[in-house]
Amino acid sequence: MLKIQARRKLAAFEWQGRLDIRPGVTALFGRSGAGKTSLVKMIAGLLAPDEGEITIGETCVFANPGGVNLPPERRPVTVVFQDGRLFPHLTARANLRYGRRLGKQATPAPAFQEIVELLDLGSLLHRRPLSLSGGEQQRVALGRALLAAGDVLLLDEPLAGLDPERREAVLGYLEGLKQEKKRITVYVTHRMEEVVRVADRLALIQRGVIRATGDPVELLGKPELQMLTGQDIAGALLACRIERRDDGHGLSRLSCSGNALYLPRLPLSEGAQILVQIRAGDVSLSLEPPRRSSVLNVMRGTVERIVDENGAFADVVVDVGQTLWARVTRRSVRELGLAPGAGVYAAIKAASLYSAN
Repeated sequence: MLKIQARRKLAAFEWQGRLDIRPGVTALFGRSGAGKTSLVKMIAGLLAPDEGEITIGETCVFANPGGVNLPPERRPVTVVFQDGRLFPHLTARANLRYGRRLGKQATPAPAFQEIVELLDLGSLLHRRPLSLSGGEQQRVALGRALLAAGDVLLLDEPLAGLDPERREAVLGYLEGLKQEKKRITVYVTHRMEEVVRVADRLALIQRGVIRATGDPVELLGKPELQMLTGQDIAGALLACRIERRDDGHGLSRLSCSGNALYLPRLPLSEGAQILVQIRAGDVSLSLEPPRRSSVLNVMRGTVERIVDENGAFADVVVDVGQTLWARVTRRSVRELGLAPGAGVYAAIKAASLYSAN
């Protein structure tokens, strides 16, 4: 268990809070400048709290009062920042092997060649960081951290700079970290699709304060997410089952609480259970089912509540057998007469949906 109870005065606000992180993957999520990276730095020993305590397992790595502040190299922690931070005098190969110098390790490190192939590093091993692009440096830094296999793995925007194909490959690998029973992984990202794929626990941070923690699926269905992270990524995760593949049209048909959903074809067999993320901004509401429309996905539901905000938009929470969000204009709320208990039809374009598995 990683336990943090700390206070630190920052330039824009004061970081203060308590967070207990268990083995598996905990995602830190919040707006830019919320204090996510500051928390990572405090755990790693790169930023000292003004007061508080940080413990990793049975080891206290920081305490004030108490006079304890272990330097970064004595903490069982491996860090990947979005800017790489490689040793400039070492080759990529030497950087990768540096992590092996860590002492106590919670889990066996993956094989060197496995990581080299995963991150496509073979042609880079003899080169030094200054000759590498930003994306190449990030791949080496991520490989170094994965090879270290420390008790705590801190990943701050680890996929920054990766091309889509490599990002997908690495995401698939990182998903497996959720199954590890000993290692603690703290994952910082501004991409909600990474959270729902990689994390088994979510911590929402706002100006240095932990506002909510819990299962990502549950938190995604709460209005607090909207207010803490911004309107463009708010939405819901729906549990669905693959019914069949429509190979002729490149689609998969899903059953979701009695509703049919169509997604671009998924590489999964019939009967597979998956999570589908639906952004609130990709959902439109009507009082009647759309007719002669290009939209394939229409779910019938009932308005649970309406969350008004300052400005032109409001969030409508709809019960479709599970919780769905729709972000519509306040004018639409008024003209459609939307209110708790009203029956509605939620339309979602297939192109806007993707599996979170």
